[in-house]
Amino acid sequence: MTSTATASPAPVGHGGLAGLRPRLPSPVQDVVDERFERRGVRLVLKRDDLIHPELIGNKWRKLAPNLSAATGRTVLTFGGAYSNHLRATAAAGRLLGLPTVGVVRGQELAGRPLNASLARCVADGMRLHFVDRATYRDKTAPATLAAVLREAGAVDAYVVPEGGSNALAVRGCRALGEELAGRADVVATACGTGGTLAGLASGLGRGGRALGVPVLKGGFLAAGIRGLQAEAFGGPRGDWSLDDRFHFGGYARTTPELDAFAADFERRHGVPVERVYVAKLLYALVVLVEENAFPRGSTVAAVVTGRPFP
Repeated sequence: MTSTATASPAPVGHGGLAGLRPRLPSPVQDVVDERFERRGVRLVLKRDDLIHPELIGNKWRKLAPNLSAATGRTVLTFGGAYSNHLRATAAAGRLLGLPTVGVVRGQELAGRPLNASLARCVADGMRLHFVDRATYRDKTAPATLAAVLREAGAVDAYVVPEGGSNALAVRGCRALGEELAGRADVVATACGTGGTLAGLASGLGRGGRALGVPVLKGGFLAAGIRGLQAEAFGGPRGDWSLDDRFHFGGYARTTPELDAFAADFERRHGVPVERVYVAKLLYALVVLVEENAFPRGSTVAAVVTGRPFP
């Protein structure tokens, strides 16, 4: 395993999380789209992408409670080479004056020119530590995690799991469901690690259904979501389901069809469509409404969990 050194983060935002002034609750935007209207379905967007300019969407909801729990310590977390979670954590570190370490999947990336996403992490003060893929897969095992912390020079760090999904994050995402309770029959969100869906479903309460659209292939998320809810709430919460058909080949994978769909949605509605998560969610909803998956007269809310990074 090897790591890349970077400069220390600039201490900005000493007022703490409250000093970052998040826009909460995030706005709900009606969208007039004939593909939904002709089926008698109302589409609204839950604009979590407008919560904060840099800690966007579910990243704010998941990171905020973890950053508070870190109490000023170095924050270490995990992600792939294009991880939005790593970028959000690095930005949070810069804004709050917290040192951050990103453990990146793929030791072969060490020493290579950084892609735009990882370069942004470094610019925000994050120190990157690259590990081989076998180590990354085993990262939650106590012995492996201890070795990673030691080799990264961060033995006393506060550890946030991949994607930011833990009990604190799930409880943080509960507020998303509470903000939409009674306002939509179905609330849909894209899923990476499942923490957002686990909290969302809990907050919706009776009468609301949460739908998750995984952006990774493998069909493994259901067990993970159940585990997160058990950890956060002591057991299952809410009415939720997953539709695994819309991963487009896996995480950060796309196709010309998906790119064309996202560009068309942007032109129609003037909403920037992030490609890794949000494009797949919106595509899924268009397919589902054509399949008559939503009864006439129902309201479907799509959670816009992020926006394209510059």
